[in-house]
Amino acid sequence: MSLKIFLFAVTLSGTVSGVLYGQSARTYQHRNYFLIAHRGGILDSSKAENSLPALQAAVKGGYDMVEVDLRLTKDSELIIQHDPDFKKYYNVNRQVTDMTWNEISKLRSDRGGSRVLRFEEVLQYCSGKIQLMIDNKITGDDTVLFQRVVDLMEKYGLRSQALMIGTEASTPFFTGKVKLSCTRQQLEENMLKPGYDPAQYYLFGADLTKDDVEWAKLNSIMAVGVVNEWRYKRSKATEEEIVQDVQRLKDTGLKCFQIDSMFGHFFMKGEKR
Repeated sequence: MSLKIFLFAVTLSGTVSGVLYGQSARTYQHRNYFLIAHRGGILDSSKAENSLPALQAAVKGGYDMVEVDLRLTKDSELIIQHDPDFKKYYNVNRQVTDMTWNEISKLRSDRGGSRVLRFEEVLQYCSGKIQLMIDNKITGDDTVLFQRVVDLMEKYGLRSQALMIGTEASTPFFTGKVKLSCTRQQLEENMLKPGYDPAQYYLFGADLTKDDVEWAKLNSIMAVGVVNEWRYKRSKATEEEIVQDVQRLKDTGLKCFQIDSMFGHFFMKGEKR
């Protein structure tokens, strides 16, 4: 069986193929899921999040998509950085928005000495290798800036199939340009608006139910589940509770997941627990 999830419809039927996002056909025999690597790739003691080594590892590991965090420097350079400052990994207690790209480019992480990447560098690397999910952490609604984002994605052939976790301020601009994350409630509200198109959105969350997933399928909406470390740490979940939660999400019928790489083993072919 094969799974083909198009940006205009979701059809669940089995094994994930590279046909999913228009890539050259590549079927991963080790799993039946479309996986999105959270925080820029595969992380470990030698790889910082959103770093080139983490991104390279995600490609090598067969991930279908990588999620990266978009921020803006003091001098308007688009970069990839999760936190608003550089305390984590770089041991520099300064805000991204207070530093120029020249200053940031000199930082080196305490995990392998990697550096911060510009958004365009990530696009250059991903083009033809892996698709992109963007977590937009830029405040405001600077449409000129956001058009730069869209143009860069288009330049490297990554816009039409990209996913975005947006902000309330940026949603009007990006609607119809990049597929945007929504809750079920937001989607139900959007359905009532003139010109609604399910291809412009995807259902996204860590608490999706079987009913949510079936509803999304019925309405031709892509559904993406979330399995990440931060959520489990926040709730102080035990190992057994994590196992149960991941299995609960899998039992909903979800076939697409954004995950932290430490949870990749849950999605191996034949892995029940």
